[in-house]
Amino acid sequence: MKIQPTDKIWKNGKLIAWKDATVHVLTHGLHYGTGVFEGIRCYTTPKGPAVFRLKAHMDRMLSSAKAINMPLGYSADDLCRAAKETVKANGLDACYIRPIAFYGVQGIGVNPIGYPVEVFVVTFAMGAYLGDEGMRNGIRVHTSSWHRVTSGSVPATAKVCGDYLNSALAIMEAKLNGFDETVMLNELHMVAEGSGENMFMVRDGRILTPPLNAGILPGITRDSVIKIAKDMGYEVLEQNFARSELYLADELFFTGTAAEVTPIREVDRRQVGTGRPGPVTKVLQAKFLNVVKGKDPKYRAWLDLVK
Repeated sequence: MKIQPTDKIWKNGKLIAWKDATVHVLTHGLHYGTGVFEGIRCYTTPKGPAVFRLKAHMDRMLSSAKAINMPLGYSADDLCRAAKETVKANGLDACYIRPIAFYGVQGIGVNPIGYPVEVFVVTFAMGAYLGDEGMRNGIRVHTSSWHRVTSGSVPATAKVCGDYLNSALAIMEAKLNGFDETVMLNELHMVAEGSGENMFMVRDGRILTPPLNAGILPGITRDSVIKIAKDMGYEVLEQNFARSELYLADELFFTGTAAEVTPIREVDRRQVGTGRPGPVTKVLQAKFLNVVKGKDPKYRAWLDLVK
């Protein structure tokens, strides 16, 4: 997905020009994937630009950093202020926010203990991650031959840079085979998640999603949709389900900061339900978009205004 550069990027406490946000070729995180990041959205609302669940995202970033023994040197509140400062400096009403931290340069070798940590916040405009057509009519996915990284190998429930080679391999495989996205299974051959999204299934009026111990990322959008669905009276179950159960689903959809709520119309060349976004998916998608755009006062606490 192409992006347009903005004017400013936050680096280690200061706003710098986009073109100056560079790193050394010996950066430890570049060689070994020793970094953490977040994906956050800011939306246009009636009260002005507002970031969706900003504190929850920054809390997760700190948790991810803790999982890989990386001292960030900033609190969640510090990072929240940095995000809003960067959005404001770039004059953006709606945008994607990418905070990232990684071990920098001190020597060579796998062990990063004692290395400096670099922290950046980048903001830029971004539309529908899986396309406007996908949001309206659903996307085509396939089951990847690459399994989701296991919690016994890496902290799979943390948003760690190096873990996303797994996702990159899976999405490249999907694209080269003509699909929009991928579904990864875990080491027990149960459904885990997409390359950058959490998975939901609707069957007989119930909503199912893999549990955290399936080795998935604890998605902020996933958590939000679960809360919204329960508030709307739906039964939501966090339980494992197999690849073959996807073929029997009435509806399938992905959630994520970038993906928001994206319907799935086909999996492994098998039509999902009617082949169109189902009623539960459509209702939840519409409700979620109203929430993030500040049109539902019940969830106003999830929005952090950029002032």
